[in-house]
Amino acid sequence: MSMAVLTINGQDYALPDDPRTTLLDFLHQHVKLFGAKKGCDHGQCGACTVLIDGERMNACLLLAFQLEGKAVTTIEGIARDEELHPLQKAFVSCDAFQCGYCTSGQICSGVALMNELEQNTPSTVWFESDYTDNEDIKERMSGNLCRCGAYANIIDAVNIARNDKGAS
Repeated sequence: MSMAVLTINGQDYALPDDPRTTLLDFLHQHVKLFGAKKGCDHGQCGACTVLIDGERMNACLLLAFQLEGKAVTTIEGIARDEELHPLQKAFVSCDAFQCGYCTSGQICSGVALMNELEQNTPSTVWFESDYTDNEDIKERMSGNLCRCGAYANIIDAVNIARNDKGAS
C-alpha cells in the first residue's frame, strides 16, 4: 500500500491522518511553514493564498487530503536557488508591504496573475473595451486584502515584475 503524499515546494509529505485538516493547518502544524497566514479563516482575506499547480487558492478552504498528487507552492517556495522571484524583488523596491501580514498571500496571488497573463487567461475586465492594465491587476488581485492600504505600491510591484520578467 503506497502512502498518500502531498508535494509542497518540491518535497513530498505524508498526508495527515485526520481528513478534516485544512491545507493551512497542515502547513503550520505538520510542515512548519508559516508564510501563509491565518487571517479570516473563511477565504475572504487572501492572507493564506498559495499556489496549487500554479493557480492561486486559499489554503484555509482546502482540505489537505483533497490535494493528493497536486503541487503546492507557498511563499517559501517562490524563490529559486536563493534568488528572489522578480515579484519579491519588486515588493521590496516598491515598499509594497507595511505590516507584512498579507504579503505572502499578495505575492503568491501576484505570481498566479503573472502566469495568467503569460497564458492569456482572461479576467472579467478583459471583456470591457476600455480596461487598463491596472484595472486588470486590481481585478485579479481582488481576493487579497491589505489592511494597511498598500494597494498602489502592490500594483506598481506587479507592473515592475511583469516588465522585468518579460525582459529576462
